[in-house]
Amino acid sequence: MVSLTILGFILLMIFGVFRLGLSAWERGESSKEEYQRMRISSQLVSQQIKSVIPYKVKSQKAEGDYLLFEGKARSLKFVSALSLKGNRPSGFVYAFYEFQEDGEKGGRLVLYERRVLNKNFMDEQPPPDAAVPLFEGLAEVRFEYYQEENPEKNRSGEWVEQWDAKEEKELPRALRMTLVPRKGRREAEGLSTVILASLPANRYEEVRPGPVRRMAPPVAR
Repeated sequence: MVSLTILGFILLMIFGVFRLGLSAWERGESSKEEYQRMRISSQLVSQQIKSVIPYKVKSQKAEGDYLLFEGKARSLKFVSALSLKGNRPSGFVYAFYEFQEDGEKGGRLVLYERRVLNKNFMDEQPPPDAAVPLFEGLAEVRFEYYQEENPEKNRSGEWVEQWDAKEEKELPRALRMTLVPRKGRREAEGLSTVILASLPANRYEEVRPGPVRRMAPPVAR
């Protein structure tokens, strides 16, 4: 009887250790998959931001033409040469990033995309079902924009929370996106995810065609 009791305790302990090991393995696999999704999404977002185009909108108002880039603390609008939704190149796309609250589940960062086909494409409100969720379970998303030092404007180089290309007449030199996970998630124990992307084409350069010179046809010998 004593031997059976001891054997039962041993089997119970072995079963408990096995369950703990299996649970830890499942959590590890889940964290690994989530990390892979986060890494891939971060790379895609960084590539689209780096492919930003200093797109000038032809305005009919008195304000004149202006660059399309509207950066705020929790949203971002710009034109890019890279689409995250299309499998094939389809020309320029109008990208709209927005942080949305979702109660206890935490917020999420979504992306709306639209092809640049007409003059008023940025005034059309995207339908809710067109949102592509990029990151979920977030407490906060912060967009920051780096302005270059400009002694003529008495401006120092620093990160700012907003960027209006209509006023600045150019795009920021770089963009920083900080993803803060909500409390209670395993990722919250570590550091927040930061996506840093430079904008190589931050200024609009108008290309004017010069005079065409006709080349004389080659003479056969």
